[in-house]
Amino acid sequence: MSEHVVIVGVDGAAVLTPVERYRADKLKRELEEAERIRAVKARGAVPGACGSAVPEAPARGPFQVVRPQQLYPKGEEGWAYKDAGHQGRSVMRCLDAFDVMAAGAARKGRAAPFSTGQVAMGRHYRTLVERHACAGVRCSSVEAQRSGGGQGGEFIDAVLRDKQEIDRIRRRVGDGFAMVVRRVRPSQRNRRKLISDRQLVDMVCLQDRALSDVLEACGWVAPGQKAQGAHIKALRVSLGAALDRMMGPQRWQQEALRRDAEAGFSKFAGQARDGGTEFFMAGMQEGAPVVDQKGD
Repeated sequence: MSEHVVIVGVDGAAVLTPVERYRADKLKRELEEAERIRAVKARGAVPGACGSAVPEAPARGPFQVVRPQQLYPKGEEGWAYKDAGHQGRSVMRCLDAFDVMAAGAARKGRAAPFSTGQVAMGRHYRTLVERHACAGVRCSSVEAQRSGGGQGGEFIDAVLRDKQEIDRIRRRVGDGFAMVVRRVRPSQRNRRKLISDRQLVDMVCLQDRALSDVLEACGWVAPGQKAQGAHIKALRVSLGAALDRMMGPQRWQQEALRRDAEAGFSKFAGQARDGGTEFFMAGMQEGAPVVDQKGD
């Protein structure tokens, strides 16, 4: 007579399982759990060039390893670039949705999906919204309360200026739609949603979602399938047009292009294409198929 293990389910039903089968299933579950934990830790692995003081954080998301450099005197009149990282270490720069899409396009040999001016406008909008959202948080430490300085009116004026600029930018975005549901099959009804220009801008700029993620969140991607190229292209065109409108008159667009070019962002796509810079995509280290889904 073989030995059995009694397993009681959540509904109260008892199931007799042979000991050999129970041990085999238990070992399988333990191996699957160990593999899952290993994958989670791999997403938060820190490159050795950044030092051991940086904690592992799977929720950090994709980042780029950068070697900070500064100008140092060379001789009496010369200057030279040298590494300026702490103890010669590299630093990690977190990538946003625009960086991830540019890196994905560069890996496929394509041009960056958005111009430097459009990217600068999207980041400026994100900075404004985040700064205004935390404007009401006051410092509660005793040292800050005693330091004083400044006038209360200046703080309120700055908050109001940010709010006015946010409202002005959102009016420029308009009430149009990037993706419109026209003819829908009965099986697809109540699944696809309209994607407005404002929703598209907020999901990409504020929530750091790629275009394929936007389509999936709004029901435009069938379960187990990838986003269609035509839909991604439509969102790309709509988002680019919205970012252009957000910049306002043409002179502001030219100024944003000049300022962003001076910051060196235009080199990003070339670095990703040539492999001169090391990129770490959270959850994407082990295979290119996942990276391709982000390259929109």
